[in-house]
Amino acid sequence: MKEFKNIKKIMALVALVIALPLMALAGDALLINGAGATFPYPLYSKWFFDYQKSHPDLKFNYQSIGSGGGIKQIAAKTVDFGASDAPMSDFEETSLSQPILHIPTVLGAVVLAYNQPAAGAGLKLSGAVIADIFLEHITKWNDPRIVALNPDKTLPDQPIVVAHRSDGSGTSYVFTDYLSKVSREWKAKIGTGKSVSWPTGLGGKGNEGVTGVIQQTPGALGFIELGYALQNKISFASVQNKSGNFITPSIDSTSAAADGVKIPVDYRVSLTDAAGQNAYPISSLTYLLVYKKQQDAAKGKALVNFIKWALHEGQKTAPSLYYAPLPQSLVDRLDKTVEQIQTP
Repeated sequence: MKEFKNIKKIMALVALVIALPLMALAGDALLINGAGATFPYPLYSKWFFDYQKSHPDLKFNYQSIGSGGGIKQIAAKTVDFGASDAPMSDFEETSLSQPILHIPTVLGAVVLAYNQPAAGAGLKLSGAVIADIFLEHITKWNDPRIVALNPDKTLPDQPIVVAHRSDGSGTSYVFTDYLSKVSREWKAKIGTGKSVSWPTGLGGKGNEGVTGVIQQTPGALGFIELGYALQNKISFASVQNKSGNFITPSIDSTSAAADGVKIPVDYRVSLTDAAGQNAYPISSLTYLLVYKKQQDAAKGKALVNFIKWALHEGQKTAPSLYYAPLPQSLVDRLDKTVEQIQTP
């Protein structure tokens, strides 16, 4: 409970620092603009706040608008960095005027959160059942397939109200990437993407919006980042992984999803439905998107210094907000990658 309060205090402090109107930013401080993923927003807000305390001549303005928006803005060069849980596709990269680097920052978990008091905590769901709920094949909480996975629970004859993202979302990308791996029908009919044609449900903008839909709608079930569920005290399910084990999303089970996965040179990789006895199956890296060749010397150098800090000092605060730190072997590789960023 103390951790939940800490998150709220952090977000309140961040509101004073990050969300200030641009006109109110102090004096001649250098302003770094970023936009994108809502998935890591609680952690990025904490990082910006902490970093600015020791660098008062630097300010961050981050727009938590979803990964799709972050990719569009960095492509249009209207921000100094983008943020996305979904790596840019080959097509998206070919449309860029200059090469861009994907810099993984932490690992996180997408959870199936629900508003069903009768179920209590610890509901169990399989990939096939989750897919069929979102395909509208399973529509009631007392469906025999859900009951079979939860024989210890008394589930009501109540409609399941699906909650999903309404904006271009890296969280949606991670979730639909997972569903495409565990359901042939989902892969064939819907597929993987930041924006898809959801067969059913209510949409919310950002992880914040979907969280609100779940909280306000009796019988709702939707996907959000782990920290949002914990911060708002929303129940979430254990999900059956590739090894057949029901795994509760946590820092350890998220880290386990990356064990044994070969991460390519450009870091664009999927961690969903990973092998491993203890791997949580809906886990992902989240990325900063940074141009390899910076146009502004001062901003470029400041951004490089911040990224170096985030990859080392910043990792220490990730667990307090329920993100898994990067493996040291990956940090060592990223140190060399960051050195490739060129400033005038």
